[in-house]
Amino acid sequence: MEELQNKKAIIISTHDFEDTELIYPYYRLKEAGADVKIAALERGTIRGKHGIEVAAELSIKELNADDYDSVIIPGGWAPDRLRVYKEVLDFVAEMNRKGKLIAAICHGPHVLISAGVVKGVKLTAVKPLWDDLKNAGATVQNEAVVRDGNIVTSRFPPDLPQFCKEIISVLSKT
Repeated sequence: MEELQNKKAIIISTHDFEDTELIYPYYRLKEAGADVKIAALERGTIRGKHGIEVAAELSIKELNADDYDSVIIPGGWAPDRLRVYKEVLDFVAEMNRKGKLIAAICHGPHVLISAGVVKGVKLTAVKPLWDDLKNAGATVQNEAVVRDGNIVTSRFPPDLPQFCKEIISVLSKT
């Protein structure tokens, strides 16, 4: 399957990510032919909530929105850490300004709130984020996957197959 050949995706995370929400999209997009990289606050190994370790090939400071077709933000506790870093928020906001795909699952939309990209947008997330999303001006829908323009969101790990299918669908048409 090579439908995403020449497409570049960056997964942004840090320690305590939800393991499946990083690993599943990483391998699914690679399987579809995309060039997928992982970025963290610093280059090196980051560890998920359940112990999976992955190599962050890039630091957030090295990212340029012109170099990627999409950004994916897994959930877990990592988004709460990421959302306070200006470099992360600036990158996500720039991806949004350029109309590039932004995908977030579970607690990942916390980063979207802090980046200021959810006002007037329909999306979903894990239920504890719904009030935060509404307060930031988003319209929350309780569905496995919600796409509004260039933003794709999902609720939690059982939604991963639909989440990745939508990401691949969007990227294959850009």
